[in-house]
Amino acid sequence: MKKLFYLALTLLVAGACQRVSIPNTKRVVLTGIDVSKKPGDDFFTYANGIWNDTARIPASQTGVGSYSFMNYPQRIRLQAILDSISGSQHPAGSIEQKVGDFYASGMDTVAINKRGYEPIKPLLARIDAVMDAPSLLKLVVDEQKVGNRSIIGFYVGPDNKQSTINIAQFSQTGIGLPERDYYVKTDSATRSIQNAYRSYLTRLFELIGTEPTAARKNATVVYVIENQFAMAHRTNIERRDVKANYNKLSVANLSQKQPTLSWTTLLNNLGVKADSVNVGQPAYYDQLNTMLTSVPIDDWKVYLKAHALTNYANLLSQPFVDASFDYAKILTGQAVKKTRAEEMTQAVDGSLGDALAQLYVKKYFPEAARKRIAVLVDNLKTAFEARINKLDWMSDSTKAKAKEKLYAFNQKIGYPDKWRDYSTVAVSRNNYFENRLAATKNEYDYSLAKVGQRVDRTEWHTTPPTVTAYNNPPLNEIVFPAGILQSPYFDVNADDALNYGGIGMVIGHEITHSFDDQGAQFDKDGNVTNWWTKSDYAKFKARTQQVINQYNSFTVLDSVHVKGALTVGENTADIAGVAIAYDAFKLTEQGKSTTQLDGFTPDQRFFISIARIWRVKTRDAFMGMYVNTNPHSPAKWRVNGPLMNFTPFYNAFSVQPGDKMYKPEKERIIVW
Repeated sequence: MKKLFYLALTLLVAGACQRVSIPNTKRVVLTGIDVSKKPGDDFFTYANGIWNDTARIPASQTGVGSYSFMNYPQRIRLQAILDSISGSQHPAGSIEQKVGDFYASGMDTVAINKRGYEPIKPLLARIDAVMDAPSLLKLVVDEQKVGNRSIIGFYVGPDNKQSTINIAQFSQTGIGLPERDYYVKTDSATRSIQNAYRSYLTRLFELIGTEPTAARKNATVVYVIENQFAMAHRTNIERRDVKANYNKLSVANLSQKQPTLSWTTLLNNLGVKADSVNVGQPAYYDQLNTMLTSVPIDDWKVYLKAHALTNYANLLSQPFVDASFDYAKILTGQAVKKTRAEEMTQAVDGSLGDALAQLYVKKYFPEAARKRIAVLVDNLKTAFEARINKLDWMSDSTKAKAKEKLYAFNQKIGYPDKWRDYSTVAVSRNNYFENRLAATKNEYDYSLAKVGQRVDRTEWHTTPPTVTAYNNPPLNEIVFPAGILQSPYFDVNADDALNYGGIGMVIGHEITHSFDDQGAQFDKDGNVTNWWTKSDYAKFKARTQQVINQYNSFTVLDSVHVKGALTVGENTADIAGVAIAYDAFKLTEQGKSTTQLDGFTPDQRFFISIARIWRVKTRDAFMGMYVNTNPHSPAKWRVNGPLMNFTPFYNAFSVQPGDKMYKPEKERIIVW
């Protein structure tokens, strides 16, 4: 999915506060519960234990269950659409022709294998022709336009101090491992990933004819350059500092400070017309400016070839694809490659997403569901307002500002009101590599055209079939794609307890992102401004520090700890999301009842539903990378963490002192 700087990605969508009856309510039987476990000791395992014991992770996947792993069955749906369309003739230029031929070109592995690495030979020759820093930067920029990113992290997004206008933005980049700490840490697990990465680079060089000894030397050259970049990177935790990542600088100032980068020429080559840009992590570009002269030009050529090879490996013949996967196995624990059809479905979704989405929405997402979710989102906002009103730590003046922000939300549901136009993307049934470059170039041009222009608040930053959702603070928006609006998150016919515990929780979660450690720094218009009183903000920070401290104590994989400072925004949103959804649920007829269904009270079904929506089982290697890089806590702690802080959960399951999840009431964290 497309990267936005402050996009808070999660799973999501709706529950409702309306007291209307649901005419076709069906009985949903709760399965997978391990009644031998005590709910107050480990509720995640209690609610999901039997499911976890019987669930099997497909060999081609890194996990199974809800959350992002629901995108696997989603891709099967999309694949069926593509299999059908690609087998027929369609009018030239139609969305059916474009997505069908794009998919078919990627499925033609005979033609792809026959080409070997021929598609990138011209690029490798251009790299060999680089003579100095200016010609190196020119090549880097040219490749940036077709998706081969290396040392320049360029994107376009709203100006955080003037959120109605898009500006050119630059972020740290240049490394091949997941993030900087992979170059720093020396534990055995990290060492094995470092070694696998160097072996991967070596193999890629061998595949283009480099002698083995020289290939290993090349891999070392690349790793040394990347390590220098990594030392100039901010950590993922440091990058959560909204204000530190806003450094709007004049081009003249940058040109003076970093003369080798030649910012005026760099921007002209990118096609950017601007007097100023935002440089998120200036230390990276200081380092790059120095390295352009300190690193020998021949080493730079090796580095650029390596990044071209890693970027394009999966678009080339089978040996390159195999090399890429062998490295991925070590990094994520995935046992076997995805099927070619699944990979090509992902490629179409990533390259022509809105075109494929139109076909998906037509088949799987009725307009009635879109309307129902809109009501549910509004009701959760009402529940959040009630919680704001009851806060004992916030002054009335700050409460008024918070409620203004809450009701200024731009909420997007299901799919965009206007679809992207791909008319300029030429798609051939016989040229997969060229199709990918054409789509990427179209994406670059689309983004570039926004520099200096007003922000389009109707634009989406994920494809509608994707099982995800997000809060985007610079636009003060919450977005719920069609992909997430299905069971176990939302079922139009299910009882309120399940919908409020499912989609209601994630609606509350996304709303809260506008009031987490990052989102709280943006006002109702999406500008980074201080709308808090000094005293209120200090109290807010103290409460989020409690969240950090608590989650630092949680462990996964026996002894690896959750990174509280990295996950604080998501954890704050989880804690509040449960509370908001519960408050909304209590306004419904079922929420006011004590009538049991299948042996569970309405409140118990609500909390079990929360555990069901994070029902996930992953490979250990994947979880190791996840804890290091992902701002979300592992699934277990997305359930147990919020619930151990929520008194109604204690009441529903008679949690008592001595139970492992028990915390004295005065120690239970309430932020919102």
